[in-house]
Amino acid sequence: MVCNKALEYRHKAYCRRGESIDYNQTSAMLTRWKQTERYAFLNEVSSVPLQQALRYLQQGFSAFFEQQTGYPRFKNKRVVTGSVVYTRSAFTWAAGRLTLAKQSEPLKTRWSRRLPHGAVPSTVTVSRDAAGRRFVSLLVEEDLPTKPHKDTAVGVDAGLTTLFTRSTGEKITDPRHERRDRARIRRRQKDLSRKAKDSKNRAEAQVKLARAHARIADRRRDFLHKCTTRLVNEDRVIAVEDLNVRGMLADRRPARAIADASWAEFRRMLEYKAEWYGRTLVAVDRFPPSSKTCSACGTMKDAMPLAERVFECATCGHTEDRDVKSAKNILAAGPAVTACGDGMGHEPS
Repeated sequence: MVCNKALEYRHKAYCRRGESIDYNQTSAMLTRWKQTERYAFLNEVSSVPLQQALRYLQQGFSAFFEQQTGYPRFKNKRVVTGSVVYTRSAFTWAAGRLTLAKQSEPLKTRWSRRLPHGAVPSTVTVSRDAAGRRFVSLLVEEDLPTKPHKDTAVGVDAGLTTLFTRSTGEKITDPRHERRDRARIRRRQKDLSRKAKDSKNRAEAQVKLARAHARIADRRRDFLHKCTTRLVNEDRVIAVEDLNVRGMLADRRPARAIADASWAEFRRMLEYKAEWYGRTLVAVDRFPPSSKTCSACGTMKDAMPLAERVFECATCGHTEDRDVKSAKNILAAGPAVTACGDGMGHEPS
């Protein structure tokens, strides 16, 4: 409500009078709104998240004027998702219990993990997703544990039947979380379509559908975290193919399976974990035909259909699994990319 009202005021001030309103002026306006009878309810919550909403609005205008984003838009009041940010002066952290400003009792929470010993949060973010779940995120400073030094390197080939194949020959099967819950999603989508618009039953059906999607997303994210953590633990250099995932999603036939595999999220996790733990992530160009090239002699075949899962080299007679061969070719291309300075991640100093 505060963000929308401030956006409306700034928009009208510029359109009608050519006046530019900044954060300080909207902050003073917020104080006046809280003194009126109509908006007296704003006094029931802490002023910190309200001020933070105005800061985010200012950031949106700054990004717009720098031509980085579009013009700030009004928030839909029917959207149940959102978040609020509390800075250090707006919460109390004591004995592992969190109390927000203007609350008499600590929040009832189930923590996913313990904070580092002696760590004190500097920022608290309270958010809510479409499934109606509420989350609390604490920002703390933590020294990451040092990973043991490794001299090994591995190539990783992304796939659909197998989520990824290592150059060592190991294959990690794709759990296909969306396919496993596809019937559940379909039923709840049908239930939603039968509900009257803007009715309470429709709102409940939307939450049920969101919970089904959240179940898929949570399991997928958990699986990807385990896989990427294992990769950075076991190898110093990780070579992956620089896939154009957005372009591949334009093909309707494999798009659903590609989205379910979540290759982009897999790559994103590898990038920041490699930086955290001093590993080197190498992105190999997608254009060299790693699927058509023999990993033993380098001979390239004219065609390699997807249905052909075993590579047979007509020159040297080498026979190998298609995905394992591709992973080896990606690993072989890794040193050349690193020499050109395109590797991502860094070695610890």
